[in-house]
Formats: sequence, C-alpha cells, structure tokens
Amino acid sequence: MRLLVVDDEVSLAEAVARGLRREGYAVDVCHDGAAAIAQLDEVAYDLVCLDRTMPGMDGIEVCRHIRRAGSTGPRVLLLTARDTVEDRVDGLDAGADDYLVKPFAFAELGARVRNLLRRDRPQHAAVLAVGDVRADEARRTAFRGERALELTTKEFALLRYFLLHPGEVLSQERLLDHVWDHAADPFTNTVRVTVGTLRRKLSAAGEPPVIETVVGAGYRLVER
Repeated sequence: MRLLVVDDEVSLAEAVARGLRREGYAVDVCHDGAAAIAQLDEVAYDLVCLDRTMPGMDGIEVCRHIRRAGSTGPRVLLLTARDTVEDRVDGLDAGADDYLVKPFAFAELGARVRNLLRRDRPQHAAVLAVGDVRADEARRTAFRGERALELTTKEFALLRYFLLHPGEVLSQERLLDHVWDHAADPFTNTVRVTVGTLRRKLSAAGEPPVIETVVGAGYRLVER
C-alpha cells in the first residue's frame, strides 16, 4: 500500500514515514500543500497522513482538492495540534476520514492507518486470507496453512497487496506504484526478484503454487 505523508515539520514527517515503512508501507513525503497536490495528481495513493496547519495551502484545502477529484481518492488521516470540536468538525466536513491530535503515539497512528485501509473490506477484516495463505497486518505475521512465513518487510507488503486483490492480474507497473515508493528505480528488476523470493517461500510452505506469472501481463494470486 502506498502512502503520502504531508507535514511542514520535516523531522516529524520523516519520523512518521520511517515508522510506516517499518510497518511495510511504501511512503512518500512532502512538506507543503502545493507539493502534496502535485504528488496526488501523479500517484494513486491509498492513504494520506495530512497535517492540517501548513504555511500557504493548508491541509483543509488539500483535503478538499482530494475529495473534488472523486470518491475513489485516497483515505485521509488529518494530523493536527488543534483539538477543539470546531476544528474536528471542519476537518471531517472537508472530507477527512479520521482525525489524530498531536502529539500522538506511533502505535495509535499505525492502528488508525490500518483501520482506514481496511474500511472497504468485508467486516473490516484485520487478517487477510485467501485459501490457506493469510497475513495479520497488526502483528505482521504471515502463514501458509500452519507454517509461518519468514518474510522481509517488502515481501510482507507484496503479499498483503496480492491478498487484497486475489485473482486479479497485477502488472509490474501497478505493483511498483503501490508496494514501492518514488525512490524505486522503475527500470530495475526489483519487482520480479521480490515476487520470485515470495513465491519460493510460499511454495516451500505448501503446494500447489499460489502466485502465477501471466506472460506479458504480470502476476496473479490464484484463488483455490
């Protein structure tokens, strides 16, 4: 899942991004509203952690821009030091999905991000499962049947994306957009290599293979 962190406090934005990357998310960072809109117009983010108070274009304006773009835009978690009822109402009316007051514990931020990202799933499932493969996002554990999978952060993120889109053919470009951030080189074979190592670990834990290559199109998690 690809996230955007927007905050004019550079040290805070980078700290939030580091924490979210450790959770397995691909994270981009920018520090003002205009840069955020430029990023949002270029990349299909899944969620935005958005500071409300920034010089120039503030978070409320950015949030309204996101919602004007349509209902398929990213989830928005508004971060702010302003905690009056009026402030919360303004943020939610602008289209924010949730509101977190600074200072906050990263554990709470992580929980709110997970909750927002699973809102569209049946019963808000915290554990993703397809066939005998499952991943627990909160605990960052993955299993095939009863066998634990020892996955790197990126392999876990890739498995999570496959589990969110079972049966769909996922192109290398789509995986690069949603599992890697802007620092990834689109001309390398990083997607192919990571899919290969994930597939080997899944096959070592059980049969039959669950990730198949669709020649000329990408990869698919098979629903069995």
